[in-house]
This record gives sequence, C-alpha cells and structure tokens, in this order.
Amino acid sequence: MDEATRTRLEAAAFRGLVTHLRQRTDVQNIDLMNLAGFCRNCLSKWYLAAANEEGVEMDYDLARETVYGMTYDDWKRDYQGEASAEQKSIFDATKPLHAKISGHSKA
Repeated sequence: MDEATRTRLEAAAFRGLVTHLRQRTDVQNIDLMNLAGFCRNCLSKWYLAAANEEGVEMDYDLARETVYGMTYDDWKRDYQGEASAEQKSIFDATKPLHAKISGHSKA
C-alpha cells in the first residue's frame, strides 16, 4: 500500500472514531480510560501533537473541540457526570495502562 492511500485510510478511521465518540455521549471519559487506557482528551492530545509535528498552529482547546464537536466546557455541562468512587478506584488502579499522552501513565 502506498503512503497516500495509507494516510487516507488512517484519516477515515480517525473520522469514524470521532463520529462514534460524539454519538456516544453516554460513555464517560473515565469509563474509556478504565477500559481502554485512553479517552476523548487523549485523542485530542494525539491530534494536537500531530498538528505540532506538522507545524500547524493549534491549541488544546481547538483540538478538543475537533474531537468533542463542541467546546469542552459545553460537553462537560451537557454530558459529563460525576465519577463514582468505584470509577475513581479503577482509574487509579489502571494508571500504568493509560496512554502515555494522557499524562497519567508513569510507565
């Protein structure tokens, strides 16, 4: 597979993931972190890092808006619930498995 085709396919997969996450507002970021080790914020950080690598001017707020489809404050207001004690406990226990870009993993 040539590089241009691979890049197009990766971009389409990213757009599909973002669309899915925007539709699944019932799924909390902490649940994503606990199960998969990454969340919408991690995806935003990967997007921002890619922009920086390409010399594209972007800040974290714009990267999060790209992923969330709205400002982060709006998303938190409309969809984010308070994490339970159990969710917080699992989050702490799984920190070594979190994506390095999350800032939680010390591995």
